[in-house]
Amino acid sequence: MHAVTFTGHGDTDVIEYAEVPDPTVGPEDVLIDVKAGALNHLDVWVRRGLPGLDLEMPHVPGSDGAGVVVETGENVTRFSEGDHVALSAGVSCGECEFCRRGQYPLCVSYHVVGEHVPGVHAEYAAVDQDNLIPVPADVDWTTAASSTLVFQTAWRMLIDRADLSASESVLVLGASGGVGHAALQIADYAGAEVYATGSSEAKLRYAEEHGADHVVNYEEENFADWVRAETGKRGVDVVVDYIGAGTWQDSIKSLAKGGRLVTCGGTAGPSPQTDIPRIFWNQLTILGSTMATPGQVDDVMSLVWDGTFEPAIRDVLPMSDTGRAHELLENREGFGKVVVEPDSELE
Repeated sequence: MHAVTFTGHGDTDVIEYAEVPDPTVGPEDVLIDVKAGALNHLDVWVRRGLPGLDLEMPHVPGSDGAGVVVETGENVTRFSEGDHVALSAGVSCGECEFCRRGQYPLCVSYHVVGEHVPGVHAEYAAVDQDNLIPVPADVDWTTAASSTLVFQTAWRMLIDRADLSASESVLVLGASGGVGHAALQIADYAGAEVYATGSSEAKLRYAEEHGADHVVNYEEENFADWVRAETGKRGVDVVVDYIGAGTWQDSIKSLAKGGRLVTCGGTAGPSPQTDIPRIFWNQLTILGSTMATPGQVDDVMSLVWDGTFEPAIRDVLPMSDTGRAHELLENREGFGKVVVEPDSELE
């Protein structure tokens, strides 16, 4: 079979669409005929190389994907041949103190399919049944392949970690990005008043169409000053910031007294300067979040499958053009998810 691979970290020229051995199906595994996958910024970081990330090479990336079950291991009980499934990429041990409490994303050995172990950007993938969720037959492959990582991440951030209520206000940074466009829709669904940032007229219009009550172009105006002006100097109750170094201090400045900043990443840098006096004086809370529990995944994906939430798609490319897909993310061309399909699916 063919798969997206790289044999070393670096620029996009390390990416190949190469012939690799067929996957081995273990007792708990499901063999999937992959119909589509999708990229996240995580794929860019893994390709470049992350501190402490020691991968077996060649590595197959991909933490988002969907397809049809073609074979099941002898211990598989959740799926049968012909089922439509999508990947939920977080892997936990099920035995540590956190797993026993149901807090699987806090697992001491937590890791992510496509980041720490081989992913699903291939013609076929063998995946443990616990990392798959059923997909209704009427959901298209582009939606199924592009939704699970960002919507589960944004759901846990806002509904669980930030405990968002309908009476509150939320600022979503980069509201047309992967996690951003999911958080935007979830905040609106929760009944909050939604403030959103974007870098172009098209991105701002998208935000307004998908739940934003107030929008600002952050390249033309400082978003913290804008939020303070829009809220009569009060600030917002919650800020969703997955950008990091370039926005951190203004995110803190945007919060009302007692507000919460929730983060799942740092696409613009992991080590920002911060504002300790404002944090303690205004009694702010900084919340980290990653992925979601199986129950949270089921809750949010049911709302994707029924059309309540909608993934934004910027482009659909063959897997042989995955280098170009990485460039779209790195160069911030367009907005939404980039989907890749096995070349055999396009023949």
